[in-house]
Amino acid sequence: MSLLKSISKESIPRALVRAKHYRLLNEPWQAESICRDILEVDDDNQKALLYLVLAITDQFGKTSQSSEREAKEFCKKLNSEFEQKYYRGIVAERMGKVALKRATPRAEYIAHDYYTKAMELFEEAEVIQPDGNQDAILRWNACARAIEQFNLKPSPEEGRVLPFLE
Repeated sequence: MSLLKSISKESIPRALVRAKHYRLLNEPWQAESICRDILEVDDDNQKALLYLVLAITDQFGKTSQSSEREAKEFCKKLNSEFEQKYYRGIVAERMGKVALKRATPRAEYIAHDYYTKAMELFEEAEVIQPDGNQDAILRWNACARAIEQFNLKPSPEEGRVLPFLE
């Protein structure tokens, strides 16, 4: 593998614009790469961490490279407890969407578990939400609607299908 080149700290604001731009162009891999370059220079850059989590989750179900575990690890690096919970909820919600697309046995139960986990995290985030920010409620409602729309039910077996969910 070739050595990667570093960007300058002065270029970070422009790179963040580019990362957001590539996400909007549905090129999450490019956005992810840019965020990783930013974090090499500024490992606590909160916007880069947020964009990176979103770029990784944008790739769920599209590439074997995207990692739920890695996205959750980046969420832990966010300074705001609200954002940690909110973005972990997004990770779970997007995993639920991926599960729904699979034609495998128990996929609907797995999707239900992910959506339920997302709703739990959104409820935790709602308790500590910043004034005027009700994003957690909006996401909770979207998960509830998905469960209803796809008629998702918990597994008839004891406990969750995905016990590794925290």
